[in-house]
Amino acid sequence: MFEAGFQGFFTGLSLILAIGAQNAFVLRQGIRREHVGWVVAICAVSDAALIVAGVAGFGVVTEALPWLAPAMRWLGVAFLLVYGALRFKAALRGGEALRPAEGGQVPLGRVVATALLLTWANPHVYLDTMVLLGSISTQHAPYEAGFAAGASLASLCFFASLGYGARLLVPVFANPRAWVVLEVVVGVTMWAIAAALAFG
Repeated sequence: MFEAGFQGFFTGLSLILAIGAQNAFVLRQGIRREHVGWVVAICAVSDAALIVAGVAGFGVVTEALPWLAPAMRWLGVAFLLVYGALRFKAALRGGEALRPAEGGQVPLGRVVATALLLTWANPHVYLDTMVLLGSISTQHAPYEAGFAAGASLASLCFFASLGYGARLLVPVFANPRAWVVLEVVVGVTMWAIAAALAFG
């Protein structure tokens, strides 16, 4: 159980590290110090719900459709290879400095609506949480629940660190080179997970 939770934590963390609209929004809210708790809670709870749904439902579906697990496994490998390549491409472009939005404080309702939209309207969220994590969890049977708990904890830790630690990162991520390094790290991680899926 502990090993499954450990693997779930680091697999979930590696998938969520990718720079995207949701993470940039959390980081920006952290820099601005606006409604950070709400944003972190929405993102973490949403991720946990999707992870549990993926882990709980994937096993049931694969029992009825035995060909689905291998198919999803290789689709996951293909996606991770492509996504990793996109991260390397972004690194080659040189990265972009993140600058907090100008203006006064944004109302809570607008921030909550934006966080929900960036989470639930993002197709990558479903692929990462329900498909990829759901597929990988089957390798840790019968401890899929531990895997899901680890992945959910990783999501909570990541969003909390990103939101509340953002003020410390302002000088770092004002430099485009910092984004380049992060993009490369994410790309390498994506390819490593793809290799583990393909040959594991």
